[in-house]
Amino acid sequence: MTALRHLVIVLVFFLPSLRSTLALDPARQISQYRHSAWRVEDGDFNGSPVVMTQTLDGYLWIGTGTGLIRFDGVRFVPWAPPAGERMLDPRVFSLLGARDGSLWIGTGFSVSHWKNGRLTNYPELSGRIEAMVEDEEGSIWLARTHMPDKRGPVCRIRNEQLSCFAGDQAIPFPNALQLATHGHDELWIGGYSELSLWKPGSGHVYFPNVTGRPEGYALFKAIAAAPDGSAWAAIDGPGKFLQLQHFEKGNWEPRDYPGIEVANSDVTTLFIDRGNAMWIGTAHHGIFRARGDLIDHFDRTDGLSSDAVGRFFQDSEGTLWVATSAGIDNFRDTRVATYSMREGLSADSAVAVLGAHDGTLWIINNYESLEFLRGNKVSALRSTHGLPGQHVSTFYEDHAGQLWVGIDNNLWVYQQGVFRVIRHADGSPLGIIFSIAQDGHGDIWVRAGPNLDRIRDFSVQEEYSSNQVPTSYILAATADGAAVMGLVDGDLVFYKNGKTEKIPSHEVGNTRQIRELMVDADGSIWGTNVDELIRWKNGVRANLGLRNGLPCDGIFAMVKDKRGSIWLYTKCGLVSIDKSQLDLWRDHPNSSVKTTLLDVFDGVQPGLTALKPQATMTPDGRLWFVNGRLLQMIDPSDVRRNEIRPQVHIEEVVADRENYSTFEHLRLPALTRDLRIDYTALSFVEPKKVRFRYQLEGHDSSWQEAGTRRQAFYTNLSPGSYRFHVIACNNDGLWSETGATLDFSVAPAWYQTKLFLVFSAATVLLLAWIIYQMRIRKIATIMSARFDERLAERTRLARELHDTLLQTIQGSKMVADDTLDESADLVRMRSAMERVSGWLGQAVEEGRTALRSLRASTIETNDLASSLREATNHCLLRGYMKVEFSVTGASRQMHPIVRDEIYRIGYEAIRNASMHSRGSLLVVELVYGQDLLLRVRDNGKGIEPAIVQSGKKGHFGLQGMRERAGRIGAKLNLVTSAARGTEVSLTVPGRSVFRRGHSSLQSIFARMRARFNRDGNESGGD
Repeated sequence: MTALRHLVIVLVFFLPSLRSTLALDPARQISQYRHSAWRVEDGDFNGSPVVMTQTLDGYLWIGTGTGLIRFDGVRFVPWAPPAGERMLDPRVFSLLGARDGSLWIGTGFSVSHWKNGRLTNYPELSGRIEAMVEDEEGSIWLARTHMPDKRGPVCRIRNEQLSCFAGDQAIPFPNALQLATHGHDELWIGGYSELSLWKPGSGHVYFPNVTGRPEGYALFKAIAAAPDGSAWAAIDGPGKFLQLQHFEKGNWEPRDYPGIEVANSDVTTLFIDRGNAMWIGTAHHGIFRARGDLIDHFDRTDGLSSDAVGRFFQDSEGTLWVATSAGIDNFRDTRVATYSMREGLSADSAVAVLGAHDGTLWIINNYESLEFLRGNKVSALRSTHGLPGQHVSTFYEDHAGQLWVGIDNNLWVYQQGVFRVIRHADGSPLGIIFSIAQDGHGDIWVRAGPNLDRIRDFSVQEEYSSNQVPTSYILAATADGAAVMGLVDGDLVFYKNGKTEKIPSHEVGNTRQIRELMVDADGSIWGTNVDELIRWKNGVRANLGLRNGLPCDGIFAMVKDKRGSIWLYTKCGLVSIDKSQLDLWRDHPNSSVKTTLLDVFDGVQPGLTALKPQATMTPDGRLWFVNGRLLQMIDPSDVRRNEIRPQVHIEEVVADRENYSTFEHLRLPALTRDLRIDYTALSFVEPKKVRFRYQLEGHDSSWQEAGTRRQAFYTNLSPGSYRFHVIACNNDGLWSETGATLDFSVAPAWYQTKLFLVFSAATVLLLAWIIYQMRIRKIATIMSARFDERLAERTRLARELHDTLLQTIQGSKMVADDTLDESADLVRMRSAMERVSGWLGQAVEEGRTALRSLRASTIETNDLASSLREATNHCLLRGYMKVEFSVTGASRQMHPIVRDEIYRIGYEAIRNASMHSRGSLLVVELVYGQDLLLRVRDNGKGIEPAIVQSGKKGHFGLQGMRERAGRIGAKLNLVTSAARGTEVSLTVPGRSVFRRGHSSLQSIFARMRARFNRDGNESGGD
């Protein structure tokens, strides 16, 4: 509503000040407007258009014989009332967009009112509604025919109250076809044969039915009221040309139009646009427009959808619409105007253009015609009409206003309608003229044939030739008398007093040719090649190209306007660079400049020509360009812009192929996958230049640039509330302030509801608590297992000490006690003491062995082989076994805990072999491979099978080895026989024992798996 209210304020209060910007340029011909047509045969309508209007929301409404159509500039949408409502008649004869934003629909039976999504019918007002207007008080006036009642031909609806007026209210005719406002309280009412200026209670009749035609045969054809209070009328009558009636100062006066060879009977409608031009629609001859004495014509041969014209309408932006029997057309201004054969050129082959000091515009057309435009009239000089030759190659105007023209092989001077030839001193022609310039001394420089000629007082004073001259097709001259040549290789050459100076281009490729040259007031030289704008100053060249902000390459021509801005005629359109931007780039050649681009939608039709100049400026400041076919013009001082911000609307929401209304808060079903939002913006000047931005609050973090796309797409939106916001800009880049918004929500699925989420959170917490409790119990079990292991180890050590050290000490004590009993026998005492000494030595060794088993861990070193070798030395103190020790493979980093367990297993195997095998050979093998292999082998007496199976009673060595192997996930094998001895082999998986060189996810998982295996083994070790 804010945007709508803003538009109402603009239209009601500021329309007079904006009239120049909201009107078509009356100085242009109809053919110079941008024209578009939509035809019934193309399927755009379901019937022939009859009437058009625009509502304050920006939509254009088209009434046809079969219904109502809404148009946004891109899409035609048949309008249908809400379910359960309908118009009393689908045939639409009149439409009115009221100031309150509503739409009045006049049908073949009655009138309907569409406002705020609600349709109101007036069945009590029967008859065909021919016309409707709104007065200053907001009352709606209707003209009707074919009414079955006697209430009168004119009715008024004020505050939804209906009143009709008949003969007793000074309306002298039974049917009314035309309505127009006059002043603040009067109406022009047209019947079949009369016209009345009327207000309730009084009226004055004009043009009474003097012909005596019966009612139903229209004598009165059309009426149009002008903003200045005047009016125009077309009345049927004989004649070879159009004759209208003009009402001004209380009187009707005839106005003849001999230039419109159409009888009044062919007129179907009249319309006064905001530029005060009168448009005339006919039944068989298309459109005429009268601007004073100037007449324009536009019909089907020019592209009009049909020569049978029904109504005119001008929208809020100034675009003029025409309803014909075969479609609708519109006409709108463009920044760039085009001149072709329609506007008087002899051919559509304009190849060069030159603006003269007297305002004349000279044009080389089709290489054979020298044409000039003065005012709105085009004249031509040809070989058969004043041109002294066949082919024109170039032209130039000197400081004195004389026109220098290259024609065939000669140079001519044209002044006051007379051509004067310039030749060499011997009378020979100069040759084909490529370019002409004048220096500050008044000398004329001509690139003619293979030479560079200097001319003074119409005589050739100097002729210069070199290898460079033939490669120059563009020429300029400086204030100090030098000629400047732009070469095809990109070099710039100065020639003066017989000397040349070159500024090399240092560029490669076929785009380096200098195409344009222009000398600036500060002595700098501007030029162009295919890709860049170039500036030379003090021998230094600077290039402005794509990297500096040009929107495209492909530069065809260059011209400077009165403000110092440079305009480039390029393949992508007309590019202007403001003087301030040029100054910025001049001081900072690597900087980027801001440019303005006018493209095909602005009327630009760029192209390259073979002749020069291709661009020029006339004294009034207008810039002119040719493209090889057409002449084009832009006025840089014309700052008219489209100041109407586009009205933005969200038209449709489609979710998973289901359509939803956008009038109220929308709730989409759960698990909506695909969402499409259709939106539009109402700007009819150039709908293809309307650009959009949108943002879905709650999803998008910033505005999304949609360009010209009129749809937004989203997938898999989460449950929740959203606001879709879209804004748009018109053809001149003016953005709407508020745009349009749509609030909607996506319902959650059962598993997306808050209750389910709370239940899920509670379940997760419960599971976490259960897992925590299980972990606590597991840790307790592991700790208990470790305590049991320590207790078992202590028990084993106690038994070991009991079986070895303590028994030895106990035996020693018994010997000592026995000796003390027989202390008199010295020999026996000595023998006993020797035995005690031996047993005490054995006890010391057994104690040391026990201590080694507790302290000698590989934790202190990573070299498992050295530790095992040292273990063999300690276990074989008596030295009666031969030891063979071997290591295969390179030593690798191992996990300390696993390494310690391997050592204890190996130590126990070595110790058992040394103490119990009675063998003569001990072999220890350590193999580093993918897995770790430890093998301890002797050639002793072997181990009894019962002991291998369940261990020796009171001893825990074999049992301890098996338990340690299980804890580290290793495989322990024991093979024994009385003939071959015993072999103990331990295979440890590499993933359990070896440490990785990197911290990969796989190694982490491997260590965790090994840890859990170990914990599990520890918990079940006893």
